[in-house]
Amino acid sequence: MSGVRRGLAVLRSSIVKRNAVPIVAIVVVAALVGLLVYGVVNRGANTTLDDAVASGKRPVAPDRALPMLNGEGQRSLASFKGKPVILNFWASWCEPCRIEAPLLESAQHRLSRAGGTVLGVTFRDASPDSDAFVRKFRLTYPSIRDVDGKLAKSYGTRALPETFVIDRTGRVAALTRGVVDRQFLDEALAKVGA
Repeated sequence: MSGVRRGLAVLRSSIVKRNAVPIVAIVVVAALVGLLVYGVVNRGANTTLDDAVASGKRPVAPDRALPMLNGEGQRSLASFKGKPVILNFWASWCEPCRIEAPLLESAQHRLSRAGGTVLGVTFRDASPDSDAFVRKFRLTYPSIRDVDGKLAKSYGTRALPETFVIDRTGRVAALTRGVVDRQFLDEALAKVGA
């Protein structure tokens, strides 16, 4: 009898092990599918600023001290507190950035009369290429380098160019994800008193 019992115990153990493998595989596959779905859902564009501005709110503009493109220290939005700022994410390789550069330089002249500035933010660009872009388009406004991309990420930036108009209190009054045009700049600057 004890041999029969041992045989039955071995048989039961074998059956449990065979059934356990598919169950574990199913659980692992389900977990991987769940992670994939979570990743896809959370990879969508960050539209927090867009939604707030579209509903008439003025969210606080994300800020970070970053190195100046010209190598002369660091700058942040906080250094322009009390002044209107057009924050523009750009790169030398960005063709639409070339189209809007003269308009932003024109806006710089208008803003400087109101005590404000355009503040360029280079994104995923080599400094020598950015410097060449500034010289080619004779840009007089300052630019900072978003070396690690964290400032761009905080604005939800995924493509270039993107522009954020920030009022004197450091809040986003207008934005555009794409090339600026004169109408956008005129309307946005009027919102911030420039």
